[in-house]
Amino acid sequence: MNSFPRLLAYVWPHRRKFYLSVAFAVLVAGLWGLSLSAAYPIIKVLFEDKPLDQYVDGLIDTTKASIEKQEEEVNQREGQLRGLDAAKPRDSERERFKILRRQSNEQSSLSTASYKLMMLVWIRTNVVPKLPKDNFDLLAVVLAVQLLATLAKGFCEYIQENLLAQLVELSLMGVRKDCFRRVLRLDYQSVSLKGTPKLMSHFTNDMNVMASGLRLMGGKIVQEPLKAVACIVAATLVCWQLTLLSLLTAPILAIVFARIGSSLKRASHRMMDSMTRLYKTLEETFEGYKVVTAFNAAARHRRRFHRDSKDYYERSVKIERIDALTGPITETMAWVAAYLALLPGCYLVLRHTTGIWGIHLTSSQMGIADLGALYVLLAGIIDPARKLSTTYAKLKRAGAAADRIFELMDEKTRIEDPASPAELPRHAVAIEFDNIHFAYARSSPSGVSRPAALEGVSLKVDAGEVIAVVGENGSGKSTLVNLLPRLYDPDFGSIRIDGVDIREASLADLREQIAVVTQETVLFDDTIYENVRYGRPSASRPEIDDAAARSYVTRFFDQMPEGIETRVGEKGGRLSGGQRQRVALARAMLRNPAILILDEATSATDAQSERLIHEALLSFVEGRTTFLITHAVTPSVLELIDKVAVMDHGRLVAYGTHEQVLATCPIYERLFHARARRAGESTSESPGSAQLPPDAWLDSAASPPGPAILPLPLARGLRLAAQAAAPDNGRDPCDDRRMRDAS
Repeated sequence: MNSFPRLLAYVWPHRRKFYLSVAFAVLVAGLWGLSLSAAYPIIKVLFEDKPLDQYVDGLIDTTKASIEKQEEEVNQREGQLRGLDAAKPRDSERERFKILRRQSNEQSSLSTASYKLMMLVWIRTNVVPKLPKDNFDLLAVVLAVQLLATLAKGFCEYIQENLLAQLVELSLMGVRKDCFRRVLRLDYQSVSLKGTPKLMSHFTNDMNVMASGLRLMGGKIVQEPLKAVACIVAATLVCWQLTLLSLLTAPILAIVFARIGSSLKRASHRMMDSMTRLYKTLEETFEGYKVVTAFNAAARHRRRFHRDSKDYYERSVKIERIDALTGPITETMAWVAAYLALLPGCYLVLRHTTGIWGIHLTSSQMGIADLGALYVLLAGIIDPARKLSTTYAKLKRAGAAADRIFELMDEKTRIEDPASPAELPRHAVAIEFDNIHFAYARSSPSGVSRPAALEGVSLKVDAGEVIAVVGENGSGKSTLVNLLPRLYDPDFGSIRIDGVDIREASLADLREQIAVVTQETVLFDDTIYENVRYGRPSASRPEIDDAAARSYVTRFFDQMPEGIETRVGEKGGRLSGGQRQRVALARAMLRNPAILILDEATSATDAQSERLIHEALLSFVEGRTTFLITHAVTPSVLELIDKVAVMDHGRLVAYGTHEQVLATCPIYERLFHARARRAGESTSESPGSAQLPPDAWLDSAASPPGPAILPLPLARGLRLAAQAAAPDNGRDPCDDRRMRDAS
């Protein structure tokens, strides 16, 4: 797969910069050729002590003599053709062809000589009178011209590099934005299977490697061949036959580089996979640094990092080993090409002839200056070839990086928006799970297939009901509820909201009605205000303040110097677990959802935060269909819920009110009484527990004494009554507000 052509779509909007860059590259190449061509007059001045005008006059006379000689040869061929027509021998056609071919070659040489004579006459008339007569002065002028050409070349290179840098960065920004946009369109499962390290590798290492390749393509890949072409053109003017001989090695070099290129690209893919594993090791180590430190496991992580680094080293060295071949091969082949022209040229100069073995290689006898200029120009081709050889491995590596990036951009999402979405009004009737079957996808096509997470689950939840989805770890309770916002789609079965299959509705319309509070709270490195506003960016400041007050976020940010504008840090690290959960709840409240999902929302909080969260939820869940995922049912949870759904090994094993399920489902009975026993043991072991009033459990997250459970409406009523009768001293003003709301 070669993805570099696809980059043209990102380069095209900035094509003017590319055109300007190429224009300056042409200037650089021309000035490079001009600098090297100055060797010709320098050699002439140094080796032939003759005034320039006399030298030009001598060239004109020699060229005129050559033209006269060639004209005579052309006339002889005309006479041969006339004699052949008169004799009419048997093999006249074959002889005619030979004569015509010679005549054509001679006419071509005559045309070249005539053009050369015209240029020499123009130089003698317009250039020579303006140059110094003294040879030293002339040499100084030539060197000054060469220096000016070098300075101009450097200026053009500077401009070209700047234009190229802008072009590359603008194009890369387009690729990066488009890639990020495509990733955000992927489903949750696809992103999870790829993992953060691999995605970060795509957006950092792969992007940088691809940018270096794009920079090479717009820079050296354009500039160096142009410099070589400029030298070839100048060498052709000296002697095109010998220059053509030097190009015989080009096909051999192309074959060698094609074979090296395929090896480089495969090795580059493997090296980038090694870099991804390095990223994964670093991420896991730094993310779990507390555990690494607490378990004294630094040595284990060092060994793992050493293994990954060694693997990356071995793959990188393999690329460098292959790349190391390109320089010597290119330089050797370039010198071979130069020798193919120089050796015959030396023969022509030393033997004072124009051909070898009857083959004419020059139209006129070569001199030392011609041979020296040819040598300098052919050597000038070697430098661009050497520079190009150093870019070959980088270019192949950039091609592998581009393949990986565009492979990510081409990945199809498993969750598609329907072409003609059905209308989905705000949820007001019921949510139905109909015979749901689901299994998680494999991490790779060759990976081991995973067992079914859900099997034949059917469930109907009326609007406004609060359902506790209960089960042990791995029972499928979170998987079931995560199907609702289409984080996944079932393999079989359907989910309907008010009779509309959610796969037929727009994803935006569906998710607009849903708010989620997860066990591992996700906050962004921004202010508390912005994290709450994330739930509904169009919300006004009073609405955000109200959501913060209802979720008791104001209790802790009022104590901070910057208040609600306090930054929460990376992943909310400056806040406690309970504070983070309250911010997440405020975000959900601001969204004003018709469907609320609470996934172990209080499992990682302290008792005080859990009590505040449940107090906030008591009023907020009214009129909303709520799914409360938990593995332990506490009295505070019972105050919220209307029904219980029990999951076990991907199946729904019980559904009904708490009393019904407790009486009929052994799994639920075991889970509930295990929680009650733990709470009882905790109460009996805590000092001073006997002094607690009988209704103390109403104001705490602890379980009530004993296994007896009050009916839900009565429990709620007793709680409100106890709070209303409690003395004002020490009462939280938020409780008064909630009492007024309840009344």
